[in-house]
Amino acid sequence: MEHVEDTWAEQAVASGMDVLNLRRLGDTSFEGDSLPMPGGRAYGGQVLAQSLLAAGHTVDDDRAVHSMHGYFLRPGDASRPITFEVEELRDGRSFSARRTHAFQDGKPILSMIASFQLDQEGPEHSVPMPEVPGPDSVVSALEILAPMAGHPTADYWLERTPFDLRHVEGSLLLQPDPRPKQYQTTWIRLRKPIEDSSGLMHRALLAFACDQVMLEPLLRRHGASWITPGVNFASLDHAMWWHRPARADEWLLYVQDAPTAQGGRGLGGTWIFSEDGRLVASASQEGMFRMAQES
Repeated sequence: MEHVEDTWAEQAVASGMDVLNLRRLGDTSFEGDSLPMPGGRAYGGQVLAQSLLAAGHTVDDDRAVHSMHGYFLRPGDASRPITFEVEELRDGRSFSARRTHAFQDGKPILSMIASFQLDQEGPEHSVPMPEVPGPDSVVSALEILAPMAGHPTADYWLERTPFDLRHVEGSLLLQPDPRPKQYQTTWIRLRKPIEDSSGLMHRALLAFACDQVMLEPLLRRHGASWITPGVNFASLDHAMWWHRPARADEWLLYVQDAPTAQGGRGLGGTWIFSEDGRLVASASQEGMFRMAQES
């Protein structure tokens, strides 16, 4: 079984990296494919990462992305290519700004603005990482789903998702948290190391992974799981800030919170720490969040 799991991991990471290798159509135009998804909708985190990479391919290598703000406008079709058009908004002495639209059938499915900056000196501080069990002592979502191999949803996670997720407070894949809370901490990394890639690629991979868990604290707070009947949610927007370099194939701790839910929407936020305690990124996301009304 270990050999099979290792093969799954290699295939999943290779597939994830393949969809992030965009085809250049012109100076500011790109095309990319999607990972196959249950239900056929393109995964939002993937489109977000691709849009970021498209923008970064039009910026000098000495400018690293430090922030991104995007809106999910329409569901994408995972079976068909996505076109990315980049608008060069500004190139200043220290900062560059780019807008990326992701299109299918001539209609935008995502619109994003990203800012890039030259490496510069400045004052330093950050919040400390909370004390939690290390990743080796937390059960992987892949271990939880392994006995269900053969079920389409389980097979997607086992064979196709490029990330290993380990929820310190317990996974919500199959059952709700028995003691609902508005926060959670999750260890995440690529299932296999990748060859040295650009800092842009690793920052895009953080965005790729982040969308998988950003709204989970809403489920945890309201005593629901991914398979609770009547739960319906989808990403509406996503903002992310990168503070320090990090690799997506090393363990990162996502410290998450769900400060509010109202009007069919909920807000999720996260601080992302490297295993040695450095705050490497922050993110927030609002999503549509609905639950079946109890009779």
